[in-house]
Amino acid sequence: MPPQFSRLRRWFALAAIFSILVVGGMYLYARHKVQNALKQIPEKIGLEFQQTAKGFSVSKSEQGRTLFRVEASKELQYKGGRGAELSDVEITLYGRDSSRFDQIYGKNFEYNQQSGDVIGKGEVEMDLQSNPEGVQGVDQASPKELKNPIHLKTTNLIFNQTSGDAHTTERVDFRVPQASGSAMGVTYNAKTNLLTMLSQVNIVLSGATPVTVTAVHGTITKDPRIVVLDHAHLVDRLQQADADEATLFLKPDNTVDHILARGNILVESKGGQPARVQSTQLELLMSTQPGDSQRSTLRTAIFTGDVRLDMEGAQPMQGTAGRAVLDFAGNKTLAKNADRKTVLKKIHAEENVKLLQHQKPSSGSATPQDFELTAPVVDFYLTDGRHFERAETFGPPQMVIRPTAPSTGQQTTISAGKFEAHFDDLGQLASVHGAPAARIVNSTPGQPERVSTSNTLDAAFIPGSGVQTIVQQGNVAYADGERRAWGDRGRYTPADQILTLTGLARVIDKSMTTTAHAMRMNRATGDAYADVDVKSTYSDLKPQPNGALLASSSPIHVTARSMTAHRTPAGALYTGDARLWQDDNLVEAPSIEFDRDRRYVTAHSSATQKVSTVLVQTEKSGKTTPVLVTSDDLNYADNDRKAHFEGNVVAQGADATITAARMDVFLEARGQTVGNQSLASPAKIERIVAQENVVITQPDRRGTGNQLVYTAADDKFVLTGGPPCIFDAEHGKITGVSLTLFRHDDRVLVEGSNQSPTVTNTRVAR
Repeated sequence: MPPQFSRLRRWFALAAIFSILVVGGMYLYARHKVQNALKQIPEKIGLEFQQTAKGFSVSKSEQGRTLFRVEASKELQYKGGRGAELSDVEITLYGRDSSRFDQIYGKNFEYNQQSGDVIGKGEVEMDLQSNPEGVQGVDQASPKELKNPIHLKTTNLIFNQTSGDAHTTERVDFRVPQASGSAMGVTYNAKTNLLTMLSQVNIVLSGATPVTVTAVHGTITKDPRIVVLDHAHLVDRLQQADADEATLFLKPDNTVDHILARGNILVESKGGQPARVQSTQLELLMSTQPGDSQRSTLRTAIFTGDVRLDMEGAQPMQGTAGRAVLDFAGNKTLAKNADRKTVLKKIHAEENVKLLQHQKPSSGSATPQDFELTAPVVDFYLTDGRHFERAETFGPPQMVIRPTAPSTGQQTTISAGKFEAHFDDLGQLASVHGAPAARIVNSTPGQPERVSTSNTLDAAFIPGSGVQTIVQQGNVAYADGERRAWGDRGRYTPADQILTLTGLARVIDKSMTTTAHAMRMNRATGDAYADVDVKSTYSDLKPQPNGALLASSSPIHVTARSMTAHRTPAGALYTGDARLWQDDNLVEAPSIEFDRDRRYVTAHSSATQKVSTVLVQTEKSGKTTPVLVTSDDLNYADNDRKAHFEGNVVAQGADATITAARMDVFLEARGQTVGNQSLASPAKIERIVAQENVVITQPDRRGTGNQLVYTAADDKFVLTGGPPCIFDAEHGKITGVSLTLFRHDDRVLVEGSNQSPTVTNTRVAR
């Protein structure tokens, strides 16, 4: 029976449908198997698999909190059952306490089933972001706002879904709000949230002045939120710095809060005045510019531990301290210059601060000096961040000034309760103010210290030559061995080592006390100079039994307009209306030089004033009368009891006047003492010897000759030479070899010789 094509067609149709169903069933079965496999693989390693709108996701949870999630836009395509390729992958890591929201994303990844690694093929990016609000929720949720994550870009990044760790050996570029950089190779530990930069770390910090930081190794951690760099090297336009380790502390928004460097800190400035700072630790505190949260500026730099400064240039300087704080501030004037938006305003140094400046002589300057400043704390204030403006100390400071040539051997030490220093427009030290309890000490090997104290002091400096002057005010006191001096104001000049005291100046040197309106003392030679209303008193004198004019133990007083006193020999020169006296004995002259040790007096006249000396003539009755002697010069030695008068000598007594070119007056020894005090009686004339052009005048007679000898014991004058002659108003003129006159009667003894007979011319009354 022939076949029926219509039934045949039906069977073919049924067979085709069956075939389709079989094939479709097999496809659905295969697909079911694949999906089960996708579910079973993650379940075996504790993962959860689910379909998503993007494609699928894999996540891992622990104690109710999601640790990480892997999402891809396409389904898995397995390769030989050992792995699969993923497209448009996003990996989110939340951390065990849900305080993170770190993301890893890229176009192509490869999944290794055996190792659990998700391997980025080509470019991969990472965003490291904290999420403080996450710890408050029952499970991780996306942060409300992503703020300045740490962004990284690399290739061939490997993420392990079991541990949540990631790593690569390729170059990594990273970026934070205020910095960008690169490294060779990174590792990321999900458990500790530690990102490690394996080598060749290079960071560029943005800001007013870009800064480049390199390191051999680095890490980024979550808690605390820090970046640690090993063997860091920092370079900007004007300086460079090195440290064994540098740590960048980040704020919650990953902006830089501060930087801490430790170990062998070295900062070198490459500006107009090169400088080098060393310490064991350096901390940099940053601040964000208003309206620009992406850029921060340096606010404070803190050097700690054996801080050392070495500054080169015209005036080299070295400094040491235990700690130094550098404060920076904005500068509106310079804000238009991007490199100068912040400037150094203040340096706070503490813990045994020492600053040593070496002066180099300028053209025509005096011998240069070095000065060394030490203090517990010093604050330096700068102008425009480049030049010192002023400095202020806290705690007892000290400044030492010494010549650069050590052969001079002398140094000056200045101290006070506090110093305030000011600098010139070039940043060189110009002046120092010290108060209270100011003190200056001059030290020379083998000699006693010379010390002056006062309420305040002000030191002025010459650039290239050191200290020019030091002015002390208020209760100024000076001590130099046995010499003591006081005044209201003192001015010291190191170049000539002269200390000038003014305002009721007073000096005590052994037994000598001198007052004047102004007094100058040479600290090098010990000489002293006094001006205006000078008065000296020599006290604590021992009586000299063999002396005469100055033999008493009574004080010797000297007044003058000015005085020069020498330390060796112990003499003083008084000039300008000089007047010296002890008891009733008096010497007046334009200048008087007095040696207190030898009790030696030298006086000199001027064109307008003679030397005037007051002596005493004693009558037989015991009555004393003064004798005034004027001359051009006087020399008196108390040991010899001899007063030598030279030039136009005039000796005027009560009843006789003697003139001569020269005259020697010999005085009686004091001799008698009462206890330890000699009698304060005037020095008595014992003998007078006048020579050359001698004239003696008495009320009724006048005698001339070349020599006259007066002896107080027999009260007579012997006139010789010339030949001598006497003119008597009553008896006329008498001439002889020797004429003897008696002071209290009219007797004249005349002696002659064969060669020179006596001649008497008698006036006859008519």
